[in-house]
Amino acid sequence: MTTDLFRTPSISSQLLTALRAAVLFLVLCGLGYTGVATFLGGLLFPQQATGSLIERNGQIVGSRLVGQAFAGEAYFYGRPSAANYDPTATGGSNLAPSNPALRERAMGDSARIQAKEGVNADNIPVELLAASGAGLDPDISPAAARLQAPRVAAARGLPEQAVLAAIEQQVQGPQWGLFGQTRVNVLLLNLALDDLADNAKDHQ
Repeated sequence: MTTDLFRTPSISSQLLTALRAAVLFLVLCGLGYTGVATFLGGLLFPQQATGSLIERNGQIVGSRLVGQAFAGEAYFYGRPSAANYDPTATGGSNLAPSNPALRERAMGDSARIQAKEGVNADNIPVELLAASGAGLDPDISPAAARLQAPRVAAARGLPEQAVLAAIEQQVQGPQWGLFGQTRVNVLLLNLALDDLADNAKDHQ
């Protein structure tokens, strides 16, 4: 006598069970997990969850996580960008170290920096000649910032020591003391100097 205990489920029953499981996990993992993670991220880390955006006078001027181009003698500049600082087109140049086009670009950047900063090629930190992998690195080394200090000080009419002090105030160590290099965020440094100039005007 056979019983239902050992009956093999039909194919349609198996497919229905699999479909129910797929829908359940789609809801749990695709909607539930991401929804909870987004909510907790916004609650615990509100600035980071919105892209670490920086506002001045009610307007967003940039993100502390994304490099951007700065024009004018009064501003520090960051690393070159193969993506032209476009956050929707991140990436490197994909040029091999032996590629003549890469060497030509680096030599052109070196000549431009030498003329702009009044320094020799040997004094230029390597990150000012080499784009990062994403092309949007927001940071430079303290040495790269100090290289630009005389020009920025002259353009702003500030003592060079004041600009150097502003650089030191923006120096950040490795993350958690372990990861990355000592660095200076270019956007935050430029904004700090703008604030310094505004404060000086207010006291005149």
